Amino acid sequence: MARRRQSWLMQAQRSAAEKERNRLQHQRAALALQQAQVRAIRQWEIQQERDEKKRRAMLAELHAQEAGERSAHLAAIVDELQTILRSGLRRSPAVDFDSLKVPPPPPEWHPERLPQPEPPPTLEAFLPPTPHGVAKLVPGAVQRHQKATEEATAKHKQAFGEWQSRDSMRQLTLASAEAEYRRAGEAASAAAAQQAAEVSEFQNAYTAGEPSAVSRYVALVLERSQLPEGLPVSRRVAYSPQSRQIVLEVDLPTIDVVPVEREFRYVKSRDAVEPVARTDRDRRAVYLNVIAQTTLRTVWEVFASDSGRLVDSLVINGFVSTINPSTGLGVRPCLITLRTTADTVQQLDLSRVDPIACLKQLNAGVSASPAELAPVRPILEFNMVDPRFIEETDILSTLDERPNLMEISPSEFESLITNLFGKMGLDTKLTRPSRDGGVDCVAYDARPIVGGKVVIQAKRYKNTVGVSAVRDLFGTTINEGASKGILVTTSGYGKASFDFAANKPLELLDGANLLALLADHAGIQARIEPPEDWVDPTEEGA
Repeated sequence: MARRRQSWLMQAQRSAAEKERNRLQHQRAALALQQAQVRAIRQWEIQQERDEKKRRAMLAELHAQEAGERSAHLAAIVDELQTILRSGLRRSPAVDFDSLKVPPPPPEWHPERLPQPEPPPTLEAFLPPTPHGVAKLVPGAVQRHQKATEEATAKHKQAFGEWQSRDSMRQLTLASAEAEYRRAGEAASAAAAQQAAEVSEFQNAYTAGEPSAVSRYVALVLERSQLPEGLPVSRRVAYSPQSRQIVLEVDLPTIDVVPVEREFRYVKSRDAVEPVARTDRDRRAVYLNVIAQTTLRTVWEVFASDSGRLVDSLVINGFVSTINPSTGLGVRPCLITLRTTADTVQQLDLSRVDPIACLKQLNAGVSASPAELAPVRPILEFNMVDPRFIEETDILSTLDERPNLMEISPSEFESLITNLFGKMGLDTKLTRPSRDGGVDCVAYDARPIVGGKVVIQAKRYKNTVGVSAVRDLFGTTINEGASKGILVTTSGYGKASFDFAANKPLELLDGANLLALLADHAGIQARIEPPEDWVDPTEEGA
């Protein structure tokens, strides 16, 4: 009994030990599985962290690349603005009249759309097969073949007639299409010939120095000038043949053409591409440089394109059309005004000049603060030389109501000039008439600072006024202690006169200017038509 109990105890102990071993093995296996799972989760987390770092690095690289590209785009815009003058000098602005002649466009010919020819039906295609051998011996075979042949011949005849009708219609359609094709070609050639004749007429008028043709030519030159995007291209052109002078009114851009951003940067802490503002001083400097370059480029293009050698001097007024932020109203101040000559511009190396310094050298009037739209007074108002204005008033001459300034008496001319400048706000006092039938007038401008004594001389001339008259006016202005001298003529001035008057308190008004001033200020619609026997006075009698 004891032995049996001892055996049972030993067996129980072995069983318990086995269970404990199994329990420990299961526990160790579960722990190993748990540890493996923890390691897998950690590895997954580490991989996720690595992937996130790579994603952030890629995004940062993309954002940095975006910032670089946007900065490069800004730099390209500013570089284009700062090279307006140099880029314009690379091309010849002259207009080749032959290039304006458009060759006739070839008319379109589409034979594939027309009915295509078809072969005529052949008799062989309709005839029945000829019986041979034993087939001939069949009773009635010959008669049946003959009858079938007759029927086939009739069918062929009908088919051939139908084919002839279709082919006749096809040939009529083809002939009509060919006639239309020829008419289209002739019409295109005629239109091209007419256009070429108009271009030749334009060229002849330009060569002859007709004002409207010269103005149109200059406008065409400037229309072809390829300015940076965002710069206005509106211009008005007038030509004064008496003074061989072009007067331009051009639109300038606002300061908005200069980007407000200087560059773009990627800010890693905020994971954002952010602009870096351009300083107000830098933006104003770039803007002033832009309008200065635009003005000089326009001046160069006018003179460089003067293939007819018709332009001695140029007046350019640069305006900007915008909204006054303080009033909300539209304004159009003049920011740049300049008068210069072809000889003066030829002495410049515009590829190397500082645009602002060059304008100063040319005695241009430049706004003290273009960004604030501070205006300057135009050297010469455009409407005083606009040929459209002159042509419109010339229509009234047929009514015989407008005085001809070349036919009225000297005293009437004196009264006319006195009335004009009186209406312009000056206190005028006549002096003795000059020997050429003009008038010497002393006037007083009552405005403080800019006012003072003004000497006015008028000369009724048919031909260009000589530079000696301008010198005489300057001498009179100095001797009289006047602040300004004004010379008015019914004709015009040469380059030498404008050169002499530059930088001096002198103002030269030609016939077109005089007509415009009389109409605007005195309400007098006049004309200038010298009689055939008119003789200009000599310089001694001027």
